[in-house]
Amino acid sequence: MNKAGRTIIAIAIMCLLIVPLALAQPAAQAQAKPAKSPMDDVIHALFGAKTFEQAAIAPDGKQLAWVESTKGGSAIYVSAIDGGTPRRITATGKSEGSVAWSPDSKQIAFFSDAVKTGQPQLYVASATGGASRKLTSVKGFLATPGWSPDGKTIAILFTENAERAAGPLVAEKVQTGVIKEAVTEQRLTLVDVASGKTNQISPADMYVYEYDWSPDGKSFVTTAAHGNGDNNWYIAQIYTIPAAGGDMKSIYKPSVDSQIAVPAWSPDGKSVAFIAGIMSDEPSVGGDIFIIPAEGGEAKNITPGMKASASWLTWTGDKILFGEDVDGESGIATLDVASGKFETLTHEPGQLIAGGWGTGISLASDGKTSAVIRQSLAHPPEVWAGAIGQWKQITTHNAKLKPAWGEAKSIHWQNDGFNLQGWLLYPVNFDASKKYPMVVQVHGGPGSMVHSSWPNSRGFGIALSSAGYFVFQPNPRGSFGQGEAFTRANVKDFGYGDFRDIMTGVDQALKEAPIDEHRMGITGWSYGGYMTMWAVTQTNRFATAVAGAGLANFQSYYGENQIDQWMVPFFGASVYEDPQVYAKSSPITFIKNVKTPTLVIVGDSDGECPTPQSYEFWHALKTLGVETELVVYEHEGHMFADPAHQRDVIERVAAWFNQHLMK
Repeated sequence: MNKAGRTIIAIAIMCLLIVPLALAQPAAQAQAKPAKSPMDDVIHALFGAKTFEQAAIAPDGKQLAWVESTKGGSAIYVSAIDGGTPRRITATGKSEGSVAWSPDSKQIAFFSDAVKTGQPQLYVASATGGASRKLTSVKGFLATPGWSPDGKTIAILFTENAERAAGPLVAEKVQTGVIKEAVTEQRLTLVDVASGKTNQISPADMYVYEYDWSPDGKSFVTTAAHGNGDNNWYIAQIYTIPAAGGDMKSIYKPSVDSQIAVPAWSPDGKSVAFIAGIMSDEPSVGGDIFIIPAEGGEAKNITPGMKASASWLTWTGDKILFGEDVDGESGIATLDVASGKFETLTHEPGQLIAGGWGTGISLASDGKTSAVIRQSLAHPPEVWAGAIGQWKQITTHNAKLKPAWGEAKSIHWQNDGFNLQGWLLYPVNFDASKKYPMVVQVHGGPGSMVHSSWPNSRGFGIALSSAGYFVFQPNPRGSFGQGEAFTRANVKDFGYGDFRDIMTGVDQALKEAPIDEHRMGITGWSYGGYMTMWAVTQTNRFATAVAGAGLANFQSYYGENQIDQWMVPFFGASVYEDPQVYAKSSPITFIKNVKTPTLVIVGDSDGECPTPQSYEFWHALKTLGVETELVVYEHEGHMFADPAHQRDVIERVAAWFNQHLMK
């Protein structure tokens, strides 16, 4: 097993966001339908795509399984790698996924909510079909199944009695009465395949995020931390633990300004590889590749100076194969551990994923055959399989779906010695003789990167292209894709160097395309929402703005959010130790400069960027006489899950920009 817990966390969240077109579109009218608008086309493209949560190749490389969206859930299908009619693997549940192949490629483990309570359980089925067998009868959140090398045991991550999916992106539970920090630990749990007997082997006070079986099946390597799982990922260490249970041994404690992810045993069991770097969000991984002896010792960075960000890795003999985010694109590369030699196997402007957020693939035992979900702004997602970089398309679910937006071009510019990149999306039906308005959309994170990727039902920025806008998506310093030094370049500098990168990118976009500099707006979500709030306090170049789930005041934010551990690496100290470093990057500090009409959007149960931050910004603008509006969505976390809310955001944002930029 070599799948990161973060991937399954992301899959669980993405499962909540699967939206069939039938639910997204209004009910049919008995009378004459209104005239079709460009927004109807983009709604169809955003909500109508068949999505894939995971692609998994069998160890023998002859079959692959994938998890695809269905009406109200998800389903698992299996196909020969050379095609043929796929067959469904099911326990008759509505939401089934998290596929794991047995070492002999004959069985598939997966989660299904087939039981009447809706509680997912672990099932096993033959890869050739037939009835599935339920292994567990537990209550709580399950993630990341992985077979032992001998095929007798399946490991899972189990949060007993959990009331919500793991991760800070989902809606927080409202607390009343005496407030206590809610701590439920995700524990490494073993399930005997023959009997279904479960055994939680990690300590009750330890939250395990990821794991990997040792080659001999006698141990695990994990990333784990004591206490609150959502918050303490930022201070997680690498531990080993015997498969028989017992004490967890820390073999690596990262520095305070670094996070770790994706631990993987070497084939000889002597070393562990992992990714380390400064990361702002648990599901979003990027950094350099390190190796440490399995017994502990000095960790060695084996990719120093790499001008890319590793997001996933696995071993293939004495080499490490990894996914990389680089210059706005996705790549798969190998690294010879002994010589340090890199070899790029494939590189493309679209996005390559096996499940979750980061660039990666599912690899067979031969180290060559793989499965992957490929997508770009020009091509909706489909499952592909074959030799790396020579994949053949397996599914054609989205063959009839076409982009409702314009062409995407990668543009480059320089600022402060950095080579910078971003995506400039043209208006649909672009006419070079006309000038168009432009909206800058800043990504979340900041530890993230904009790819050319088919947008989902939260793609409110992409939707603007169909309404006649250029959409500029920059990757400023602090992003992944240009190496670790670039990602760290906004430490203790939020709103300064990164903002200059964005504005010089705007200048480059003005040189490249017929954009009306007097009709520009800015938007974003999370870090992008913060940067939107910041931008309107620093410049009047934008005629209007939409801030989604933003941060107005880092000083008050520190005590309001559920993941304050992320802030110390980026600000160098807690707010109680150095309040001024937080104040200098807070939009509220410069609030009297704002003249820009600003729409503010947030969920009422957001633990990452809590509602009071949006309220504070809106209240200030309202008090100062600046045109503004605040919209709070009921029972939404950091990522909106309700399809009606998702659609409302798309239409509301477009209406706001149309009101202020289409005059």
